[in-house]
Amino acid sequence: MALFGTDGVRGLANGPLTADLALTLAQATAVVLGQGRSAEARRAAGRRPRAVLARDPRISGEFLAAAVAAGLASSGVDVDDAGVLPTPAAAFLVADTDADFGVMVSASHNPAPDNGIKIFARGGVKLPDDVEQRIEFALAGPKLQPTGAGVGRIRRFADAEDRYVLHLLRSLPHRLGGLHVVLDCAHGAASGVSPETFRDAGARVTVIGADPDGLNINEGVGSTHLDSLAAEVVRLGADIGIAHDGDADRCLAVDAAGRVVDGDQIMAILAVAMKERGALADDTLVATVMSNLGLHRAMTDRGIRVLQTAVGDRYVLEAMNQGRYSLGGEQSGHVIMSAFATTGDGLLTGLHLVAEMARTGRSLAELASTMTVYPQVLVNVRDVDRTRVADAQVAAAVAAAEAELGDTGRVLLRASGTEPLVRVMVEAADAATAERIAATLADVVRERLEN
Repeated sequence: MALFGTDGVRGLANGPLTADLALTLAQATAVVLGQGRSAEARRAAGRRPRAVLARDPRISGEFLAAAVAAGLASSGVDVDDAGVLPTPAAAFLVADTDADFGVMVSASHNPAPDNGIKIFARGGVKLPDDVEQRIEFALAGPKLQPTGAGVGRIRRFADAEDRYVLHLLRSLPHRLGGLHVVLDCAHGAASGVSPETFRDAGARVTVIGADPDGLNINEGVGSTHLDSLAAEVVRLGADIGIAHDGDADRCLAVDAAGRVVDGDQIMAILAVAMKERGALADDTLVATVMSNLGLHRAMTDRGIRVLQTAVGDRYVLEAMNQGRYSLGGEQSGHVIMSAFATTGDGLLTGLHLVAEMARTGRSLAELASTMTVYPQVLVNVRDVDRTRVADAQVAAAVAAAEAELGDTGRVLLRASGTEPLVRVMVEAADAATAERIAATLADVVRERLEN
């Protein structure tokens, strides 16, 4: 079984993800990423390779980050320990300080008992599959074991947060103009840095979900639990609510009436704004196949092309890098602005969203109305043979559904990559139609592909 998943190595801390695995993984990473051209140049100049290390505040991050630091230092890598910071901050700092690579200890939106290890290559970019495979191979191979002056040093990265905050502020096309923002930090990595940055950018800020105790990360708060944020925005009469997840690489929003504004709507707002100021490369937005049909319609109306990818921010990033596009993301709130970040950045996204409100003088609801959200129904059909999703009768049922919907809807069938299930997604002009067609297709899939 592969060690790396779609976003690093993840699992139950002290279950599959032990301190020993973290240390060994760090040593293997030093073998693969600490031996490149830049690292050799550093050695020739009498300096050791260097890595940036950060974590979210979950309790297991303390011992796992310590194990990672030990593994790197024992392999001759200097470690700049940035402490608790968002994942996109770690990626930025790798590039900003010209480090050889970086490591983030976080399980993102997962509950507190889980944790994960994400690795960034030089420049703060995610690892391609072949490099992950090389690191997995190196786990069982010889490790670097320098002695004396050759071992690495572990130092506190004292100005890590300041560097990141200044970077975010410099990215803004407009200050936030005193708008009242409620921030939900998910008791996670953004709990300290996000409120500070929004205030420095000119917003009036109220904060919830910013009291991490190591065990409460994502617990009833953050981008996967928006009810508390919506209620607080309405109660206070605030202009907008911004929700991060545990490692703050996501951003979702709620408007002044407490209505959710998802990643598709946020991308629509930013794409239109960027096109107006000539910052949307090739007038193209990159989104996954799960993005709402309403996004496609809205972008077409404004002369913006939507380039579709498979589900997963890594595929969005690959397409953006290949085409040198400037904006992409997912409905879940992973939004990538490549002029300022190499990965999804929830703080960056939220700041630019509020900046557009300040620039235009329009409410979030008005800005979000640029896109009509089509009702979307997703049914997971379990205990079926996902390898036979191309069955002729299933294909015929999909074709019949598509014919019925015409240009007023969309059908998508996706086999899970890890479980015996097929996902049936239907969009239509009204919820009843979407639910009826999704149920019909799910029945066909269940009948034809039953194990």
